[in-house]
Amino acid sequence: MAASFVTLFQWKPNSLLLQENEILLGVKDQIEPLIGQLDSVGSFTGDVGRILGRESCHGSWASELRGMLRQAEVFVDDFIIRAYGQTKKDREDSIAEFVKELQNINSRVLEILNRRPRVETPLMLDDIQLFLRSNFVYDEEKETDLVSCMLNYINLPYDLKLSLLFCRVFLGRYGGNRDGVVPVLVAAGLVQEKPGELMEDKAHENIDKLISLGMIEELEGHWDSFKVPSPYFELSLGVMKAEDFFISTANSDSMVPPTARHVSFHEADNTIPNTNSFLHSLFVSAKDGLSEASSDCLRNVLHNAKLLRVLDFKNTQLKSLPDEVGKLVHLRYLGVTHSKLNELPESISNLRNLQTLDISWSGYEFELSNGVLNLAQLRHLKMYRPMNDNEVRVPQGISRLRNLQTLEGIYAGGGIAKELGVMTQLRSLEVRCVSDDHADELYFSVMKLTMLRKLSLTVERERSGSYMYENSFFPCLESFSPPPLLQTLKLNGRLIEMPLWLGSMENLTKLQMCYSHLSENPTTILQFLPNLKELAMWHAYKGKRMEKEFFRAGGFPNLEYLEIASHVLVEWTEMEEGALPSLKSLCFRNCLELMVLPEGLQHVATLQTLRLHAQEDLIRRLSPNGGPENYKIKHIPLVTYIGHTLTSGFNQWRKSRTE
Repeated sequence: MAASFVTLFQWKPNSLLLQENEILLGVKDQIEPLIGQLDSVGSFTGDVGRILGRESCHGSWASELRGMLRQAEVFVDDFIIRAYGQTKKDREDSIAEFVKELQNINSRVLEILNRRPRVETPLMLDDIQLFLRSNFVYDEEKETDLVSCMLNYINLPYDLKLSLLFCRVFLGRYGGNRDGVVPVLVAAGLVQEKPGELMEDKAHENIDKLISLGMIEELEGHWDSFKVPSPYFELSLGVMKAEDFFISTANSDSMVPPTARHVSFHEADNTIPNTNSFLHSLFVSAKDGLSEASSDCLRNVLHNAKLLRVLDFKNTQLKSLPDEVGKLVHLRYLGVTHSKLNELPESISNLRNLQTLDISWSGYEFELSNGVLNLAQLRHLKMYRPMNDNEVRVPQGISRLRNLQTLEGIYAGGGIAKELGVMTQLRSLEVRCVSDDHADELYFSVMKLTMLRKLSLTVERERSGSYMYENSFFPCLESFSPPPLLQTLKLNGRLIEMPLWLGSMENLTKLQMCYSHLSENPTTILQFLPNLKELAMWHAYKGKRMEKEFFRAGGFPNLEYLEIASHVLVEWTEMEEGALPSLKSLCFRNCLELMVLPEGLQHVATLQTLRLHAQEDLIRRLSPNGGPENYKIKHIPLVTYIGHTLTSGFNQWRKSRTE
C-alpha cells in the first residue's frame, strides 16, 4: 500500500467510485491505472524531509510527485465541477478532454517514479534538533521532550498526522467532543472508504490511537471530550506550514499563503480575509461575532474557493449564508453553529456530496425546506437548540435520506414519527417536544432502529409549576422498549416512576436524567447496569436527603463520571465503603442548598476531580485550611468550587478556585 500523501490521493477517487459517482464512472478506466501505479511507491521518508525542511535528492523526488498529484487532484475536481449540469454532448467533450490530459498525467507520474532513488537518506537527529531550534525558543530541558514528541509524530501514518492537525485546528486550545470532530475527519478525506464499513468507526479508531500515544488526551471530568496537549499543541503549529495549514489569530497581519489548503481564522475580527482558489478547508471562529460587512467578504471567499470540502463557522452570529455556498459541489462538511440563522439558502439543495450539516445553536425559529431532501450523501444532520422548545421542523420525506446516521433537534409530529421507523440506519436520534399526539408512534418507530447507539427525548414543556418541567410528564413511556445496542440515553422531562426497562439496558454507558422530579430513589434500578460509565441526574430526584442506599457497595461497578444537580438537596449523609469503585469525577451543579457530603467519600480512592457548586458553609468545612470535614476530600487531586452565600437578599458569588 502506498504511503504518506500518496495514500490520501488514492482514497479520494476510490471513494467517489464507490459512491458510483455518475461523472467519474465515465472515466473509471483512466483513473484506475493512475491509482494502481502509485501502489509501487511504498514507504518513504519524503514527508519527513519536507516537514523538517531538509533538502535531498530523495526529498526533491518526493516534492515533485507531491506537486504532480496535487495538479491531478485539482484537475479531477475541476472536471467534476464543469461536468455537473452539462448537456450530454458537452459532457462527452469534457470526458474526451479529461481522458487526454489524464494520460499525460499518468506519463509524467511514471517518469517521476522512474527517477526515485533506490537508497533513501536516513533521518538524522541533528535534522530534528535544527527544526526545533528554528521554531521554538531553545530550552535544553524541554528540547528532550520535544525531540521525543517529534519522533512520535514523524512515525505516524500520514492520515494520523493530518488527523492530529485537524484536531488541533477544530478543537482549539480548550478541546471538544468526538461527535464534533469525527465528521470533519471523514469529510477531509482522512478515512479510507471501504464497502460495508462505516468511515466514522475508523475515525473513532484513529482518535483512540492518538489518545493511546498521548497526542490527544481526555479532558478531566468531561466524558468523551479531549484536547491536543502540550507539547503536541505547540509542536503541531511548527509542522503545519509543511502540511499546507495556516492559522491566523485576531489582529494578525499574516497573509494567507497561496499554497495553503487548510485555513483557520481564530477569533476573527469583523471580516474574513480573502483566500486562494485551492482551499480545501476553512475554519472561522469569531470572538464577538462578525460584522455586517463580513457577508460581502464571505461571498467573495466562497466564490473563489470552489474546491472546499470542509467549511466551519463558530460564533460568527451570521444571519444568512450567501447563495454561493450552493456552488461548492465538493463540500462534505458545513457547520454554522452559534449563529442567528433562521433559514438556509435554496441553493443548499445543490450540495450533492454534503455529508454533514451542523446548524446547532442557531436561530430560534428554524424550519428546513424541501431542498435538504436532495442531499443524498448526507450522513449527519445536527440541529441542537439551546432552548428546549426550539425544535426544528423537517420536511416530510426525510426518510429518503438513506445514508443519514445522525438526526438531532427534530420535532416528530406531523407524520415524522412514522417515517423514523424506516430509517433503520440511524445511529443517533434527538427528538424535541414529545407529546401525546405522536408519542406512541414515536416509541414504536424507535424500537425498530436496531442500529441506534444514542437517543435523546425531550417532552413538550408545560409552563406551569415552580420548577422547570415540574408538570411536563413523559407520555406512555412505560410502553417503550429501547433498541438493544443503545449506549447513550437522555430523558428530559418528568417521570411518574422509574421505567423498569432501564434496568435491562446492558449496553448503556451514558445516562442523563433531566427534570425527572422523582420521589423514589432512581439509583435502585440503575446501580445494576454493568457498563454504565457516566450518570447525570439533573433535578432527577426531588428529595432533600440522599442516604447510603443510593450508592451501595458493589453497585455501579464501572461508573466513572457522576453529576448531580438539585435545587432542594440538603445532605448526602453516607455511602458504603466499596461503593463507586471506579469513580473518577464527581460534580455537584447548582446544589445551592447542599450542606453535607457523605461519610465514606474518603474511601473512593479512584476519585480524581470534585466540582462543587454549593453553600459557602460547606466549602468552609471542606477547606484544607482547618476545615473539620476536609478528611473526606483531601485524597482528591483536583477540587474546584464556586461558593454561594445569601446576604441581604443578594447572591454573592466567588470565583472558581482550585485547591
